[in-house]
Amino acid sequence: MSEQPIVVFTDGAAKGNPGPGGWGVVIATPDGHVTELGGGAEHTTNNRMELSGAIAALTHLARESTPIAIYTDSTYVIQGISQWVHGWRRRDWKTVEGGDVLNRDLWERLWSLVNERGTDGIEWHWVRGHVGTAGNERADEISVAFAMMCRIDLYDGPLIGYGRPIFDLPEDTSVPKRTSGRSAGKTKTAAHAYLSVVDGVPMRHATWAECERRVKGRSGARFKKAVSEADVAAVLESWGLDPKSV
Repeated sequence: MSEQPIVVFTDGAAKGNPGPGGWGVVIATPDGHVTELGGGAEHTTNNRMELSGAIAALTHLARESTPIAIYTDSTYVIQGISQWVHGWRRRDWKTVEGGDVLNRDLWERLWSLVNERGTDGIEWHWVRGHVGTAGNERADEISVAFAMMCRIDLYDGPLIGYGRPIFDLPEDTSVPKRTSGRSAGKTKTAAHAYLSVVDGVPMRHATWAECERRVKGRSGARFKKAVSEADVAAVLESWGLDPKSV
């Protein structure tokens, strides 16, 4: 983007996943105005709240022609809207395996907002959560407050009165690449964790035996070994799930 963009941070959370959830947004315009948004649902998931935050931000900025830079710690949102959505739409909102795309209603709404603005008008940036990035930390505070149904004052005013270095942005905002889990030769890579999904609910297991007990005989169950924490996130994302869900 050649023009200075509007900087947006979004986040989402669900206690229990599914359970009570919330989303948070922080918007900072180039001319120095900050707006915070937040909302929640009584029974929801992390993924739905992550998507809801992005949708709320773009809805709020629908009449703005200035380019937008969206920062989120959800690779699910970034990869979904920039990569997976094209295949989903071609397959009439079916996954590669033929199942229904989870959260289709929100994906369709987000796609509509992105399409209306044009892909050149939005840049998606990944930011690692809980490492002190001011915008991400505040969006997380807002989402957690709404999930916990706690009172929180949302700011709407000049940057000079905000008190947070919202424009201190991370240099590397690329989405982490998935590790393959394959090593050279015949060396077998040790398992970091085993993952399963039964009836749409993901779970992490310490041993294969524990994972096998959960999925055995369950129709539509998925399971896979992960060789690192990055691989855990990548596997869950490939299943259309949020890495925060386990």
